Amino acid sequence: MPVLTRLIPSPVVVDIRPGALDDLSAVLADQRISHSGKLAVAISAGSGAKLRDRLSPAMPGADWFEVGGGTLDEAIKLADAMKKGHYDAVVGLGGGKIIDCAKYAAARIGLPLVAVATNLSHDGLCSPVATLDNDAGRGSYGVPNPIAVVIDLDVIREAPVRFVRSGIGDAVSNISAVADWELANREKGEQIDGLAAAMARQAGEAVLRHPGGVGDDAFLQVLAEGLVLTGISMSVAGDSRPASGACHEINHGFDLLFPKRAASHGEQCGLGAAFAMHLRGAREESAYMAEVLQRHGLPVLPEEIGFTPDEFVQVVEFAPSTRPGRYTILEHLALSTEQIRDAYADYAKAIGS
Repeated sequence: MPVLTRLIPSPVVVDIRPGALDDLSAVLADQRISHSGKLAVAISAGSGAKLRDRLSPAMPGADWFEVGGGTLDEAIKLADAMKKGHYDAVVGLGGGKIIDCAKYAAARIGLPLVAVATNLSHDGLCSPVATLDNDAGRGSYGVPNPIAVVIDLDVIREAPVRFVRSGIGDAVSNISAVADWELANREKGEQIDGLAAAMARQAGEAVLRHPGGVGDDAFLQVLAEGLVLTGISMSVAGDSRPASGACHEINHGFDLLFPKRAASHGEQCGLGAAFAMHLRGAREESAYMAEVLQRHGLPVLPEEIGFTPDEFVQVVEFAPSTRPGRYTILEHLALSTEQIRDAYADYAKAIGS
């Protein structure tokens, strides 16, 4: 009998614990990522300076590069600056924008990336995608997975709590995204990767079912692991399908229709997921998801992030156009404006009861 297996693109190192940042240089040396200590470290111009002061004594061979923002131009500029040196790896040290810039720059110059996350705002820290603003708005660029992911829970606790809440919403939305993927499989014959779906769903369920809160190390550990697993699930699937369905279409709708008023990515995805679960008839699941989101301080109604019900109806109606070709509960139901309005009124009543 032939033995059939597949290789899964994933980090060589995943180090999630309190104090992980203090051991960064040793971990990279022990794992043969950088014996020489020659590293190109991308940091933000603001909070990154404190981290540089803390880490530079233990990383004397590193060169530090300040990144102005999460744009394609900044990422190209970063890559051009890093070309002048001879490095073992690129380290992205910061939030999502810094890591995405570092991902793109590392891919452009052919070096492995080490992602060192200072907040848990979304699942992009370990995904094979760099999301960068460009002249046309915002684009997603395929990049290799990070070779290592380091998350210091002490640093995570120091970040504003809104970042943790955003990560919760993004992780929990996996459950709705996988349900949409399964719907597309049943209705359209879209191929589904069972391993990718299982990883994404279980990551979301672990966060959803955990009894802890945003200040607990045990909960932060599960959230960080869930976001890493979600990124790997996207690598397994070859695209964002395991973690992006109607929930993310609704998020993109907010971003595109109301760019100056949009809330955080995870807040919008969590709200979108709870509403999408309601639309597919999973009323108990929708209500429980909304209850958990509320417990963690996330919005479950558009009014809680400054939008009227009519504006939310507009977002939901527009949402399918944000991802042409993706089949979710929104495309399946193809609701009219009035039907969306009625569905939202029913949802709002259900989670308020």
